[in-house]
Amino acid sequence: MSDAVFLVVMGVSGTGKSTLGAALSKALRLPFIDGDDLHPQSNVDKMSRGEPLTDTDRQPWLETIRRTAVSSVLSQLGNDHKSHAEPNAMPETETMLDKCSMLGRNEQLSSSMRDKDQKPGIVIACSALKGSYRLVLRGETLSEAEASKHSRKLPTCFVYMKGSREMLMNRMMKRQGHFMKAAMLDSQLKTLESPENEEGVVTVSIEWSTEDQVQEVVRALEDGEGHQHVASKH
Repeated sequence: MSDAVFLVVMGVSGTGKSTLGAALSKALRLPFIDGDDLHPQSNVDKMSRGEPLTDTDRQPWLETIRRTAVSSVLSQLGNDHKSHAEPNAMPETETMLDKCSMLGRNEQLSSSMRDKDQKPGIVIACSALKGSYRLVLRGETLSEAEASKHSRKLPTCFVYMKGSREMLMNRMMKRQGHFMKAAMLDSQLKTLESPENEEGVVTVSIEWSTEDQVQEVVRALEDGEGHQHVASKH
């Protein structure tokens, strides 16, 4: 799976992660999932009650995101890769993929129909605010029970959507018009640990158009910039 790519579109609320994720999915011809759709029911119930999630709550969710990404890539590559790369994780992850209807929306990516130059991969939107969360998404700090189920060979790249508090607040107020959004945004900005000094990061400005953001990410991938890349466009 070393030729595949797992793209995580990350950032605080209001950056446009889902919009960019969908655009990258179209440009790269890869499946796209909104990571929020992968929360376990216990997390959904907690959030519906207005209770903040703890890192303990997030751990299985982040592991599910990683496992789903690996499962998707293995499905694209075919059964031969599945059988020896991830022997115990497939039934659960395939069920999760079916629930998201992800592979059905990207039938052109099946192993039997894939263009010879089409690399397998997946795009997932996830806030990934802390460095510890990103380690899990990279498959580097999985719990003991999960470690044996994951392939460590799937390269992970983070697309960091960066913007000022003023720009983010303006977007959120226009979108929702809700006063409480300010407190939520400030909390996320306080939690955010910038990934800009980490490897495998492409930083794009939220002030750019979606088209420019996509072009920057595609350029970085085509250039093979596997280590940290910070966009300086505009």
